[in-house]
Amino acid sequence: MTSAAQRLAAALAPCFAGPLPVRLRAWDGSQAGPADAPAVLVRTPRALRRLLWQPGELGLAEAYIAGEIDVDGDLGESLSQVWRYVRERGAVRPRPADLARAATLALRLGALGPRPAPPAAPRARVAGRLHSTARDRAAIAHHYDLSNAFYELLLDESMAYSCAYWTRPQGPDYDLADAQRDKLDLICRKLGLGPGTRLLDVGCGWGSVAVHAARAYKAAVTAVTLSARQRDHLRDRVAREGVADLVEVELAHYRDVQGGGYDAVCAIEMGEHVGDAEYPAFARQLGGLLRPRGRLLVQQMSRGANAPGGGAFIETYIAPDMHMRPVGGTVAVLESAGLEVRSVQSLREHYAWTIEAWRRTLEERWDDFVGLVGEPTTRVWRLYLAGSALAFAHNRMGVEQILSVRPDPGGGSAMPATPSWHRAEGTR
Repeated sequence: MTSAAQRLAAALAPCFAGPLPVRLRAWDGSQAGPADAPAVLVRTPRALRRLLWQPGELGLAEAYIAGEIDVDGDLGESLSQVWRYVRERGAVRPRPADLARAATLALRLGALGPRPAPPAAPRARVAGRLHSTARDRAAIAHHYDLSNAFYELLLDESMAYSCAYWTRPQGPDYDLADAQRDKLDLICRKLGLGPGTRLLDVGCGWGSVAVHAARAYKAAVTAVTLSARQRDHLRDRVAREGVADLVEVELAHYRDVQGGGYDAVCAIEMGEHVGDAEYPAFARQLGGLLRPRGRLLVQQMSRGANAPGGGAFIETYIAPDMHMRPVGGTVAVLESAGLEVRSVQSLREHYAWTIEAWRRTLEERWDDFVGLVGEPTTRVWRLYLAGSALAFAHNRMGVEQILSVRPDPGGGSAMPATPSWHRAEGTR
């Protein structure tokens, strides 16, 4: 009698140009597939039913979130092995006859039935016109208002939720907190901050840049966020850290920021939430808030022109309405807004190292995270971090710091002829 694992392997075989890239272990204890491949545990026929109702990335992700499938061993390494296999051999689009055969095998495995309920992890709920203020607020709230305690547990003490800048190899005397501090210093040096300079921090998160700029550089900071929880956290933080006289925190959309004459503006990994059609107006708005010779620094994720979004899983469970463009596209938009781009620095490998540090924290403190947000949501984040680290490591995504300046009417920039902002950079 053919085992459940053998039938599953037969159903999956038409999707791959070669042997299966995984070893299947089915709910009946049977196994099939290469012995040295990553082991995928299919705990219940419901996983197959979920994939029949919702084929593709989202169905597979939801089966994992629900605990219907699992990976024996490190999820990140397993995903990396499968990705290398697909990259080298390619994937195959199943023919209609293959799909019919898979449905017949599913029937024999007892997998047919009603559509399974979504897993018990919050899905994003956004409605209304794309990138309207109300919809943007809902999208930001879904991701960033998960729980301040969750992010305090995941991140380092600076609460920097963006790519760090690793100037030395990670070890006992250099960790994520050090790399994030080096990133914050890099931003402040590029922006030319000093006592009395006015900085606008758009999409300020939990205040890592704002607090560092005020504390270490004595800059006067206006920090803007759409997240009420981030606003409340940062107001408490600046009072606690003694920089309330230098940091003003506002709950506002970037479109509603008033005033101008800032010496520097930064947007650290919030441009991905702006939208493609809205980005030219975003660039004009930030540029218009600068004084002549003022500097703008955008740190932003990038992706190829054929894959601008985060994918079905990211859109549903992590960050809806994201849009990432090739870095050259962002440079072109900034230039069209009247800004002069002076420096573009890739931090792609740095992000893979940063996410791996977050992922280790998640695994090491798994029970604490489950206690805060539940196991399905913790599994969402395990899958999100493992997949994101892989995307940066394999050059499917990038992240860049783009520094530009608003020239004065005569073309003056006041930029240094020989920039000194890389002086702390070492060799990893």
